[in-house]
Amino acid sequence: MKCPFCTSLESKVIDSRLGKEETSIRRRRECLDCNSRYTTYERVEEVELLIVKKGGVRETFDRSKILTGMLKACEKRPISMDVIESFVSSLEREFQERGDREVDSGEIGERVINKLYEIDEVAYVRFASVYRSFKDVNQFMSELKDLLKDKEENSKNLTEAAKIREASLSIIKDKTPK
Repeated sequence: MKCPFCTSLESKVIDSRLGKEETSIRRRRECLDCNSRYTTYERVEEVELLIVKKGGVRETFDRSKILTGMLKACEKRPISMDVIESFVSSLEREFQERGDREVDSGEIGERVINKLYEIDEVAYVRFASVYRSFKDVNQFMSELKDLLKDKEENSKNLTEAAKIREASLSIIKDKTPK
């Protein structure tokens, strides 16, 4: 394994353990020339997954492209790297388990945008502005209005659910023997 610091090919493994999702092996290495330490990951080589782009062009699935896009959208937001990596890993695993050799890029984009909608509204809007290629401010404002409308509806539903729960608890309390 080539050292990222001095490019030497001489290293020794100090520690090996399973990765977070048990689909990879994490190895801690030490360069024998410069004594620097670094981490490498080893994973099983799976069947090559192809992404079909909008114009019909096919390219190899590259998880780093999804990670990069999500990281840009989540920049300076309170979202942990673990959440993003976990999502990308589960997405990749799902595509592999489905057995499809090709996946439409639109499906990946929609899955990413839906996940960002769940975890952070600002990241969602950032990603949507690039992914949906807003032509002008009006399209952008329309997306924001839809987001605010959904948030308001969810808030009303939560308020109604809380009222129902309170009513149920008071009924149960009234029927409880004293």
